[in-house]
Amino acid sequence: MVTFTSHSPEETQVLGEEWGRHANGGLVIGLSGDLGAGKTQLVKGLARGLDFTGRVYSPSFGLVNVYSGGRFSIFHLDLYRLETAEQIFAAGLDEYLEPAGVSVIEWVERWFDPASLGAALPRGLLPRLYRSVRLETISESVRRIQYEDFGS
Repeated sequence: MVTFTSHSPEETQVLGEEWGRHANGGLVIGLSGDLGAGKTQLVKGLARGLDFTGRVYSPSFGLVNVYSGGRFSIFHLDLYRLETAEQIFAAGLDEYLEPAGVSVIEWVERWFDPASLGAALPRGLLPRLYRSVRLETISESVRRIQYEDFGS
């Protein structure tokens, strides 16, 4: 597991941008962390690293935002308003576990345990490439970002 300490929203975006520059299609990134921990800031940087130049914002009310026009389409999911894995499957969101681009799932822990990928997912729905990310608020401006990659 890698630990990165960010001292500003801009530093969080720079980390996401670096990830975007090296991202491959089919990548699923699961984000967990409290409100205001920097999840959307990370996605903004990721989009920039994937050469997307439009506006990136949290899809809290629509569940999914799709950002096209970069190297890969980005599917940005926000599960905050859903409470169970059953609700998520009923919403048809399982298709984003095998994206034609890059999927980013905020509040991933509402779907499955990001530390034990697959524990709550039916066989065949495991992402080929998965990055588990935990953002923790240390102070008003400092965030601890821990991440680990799974898959090939």
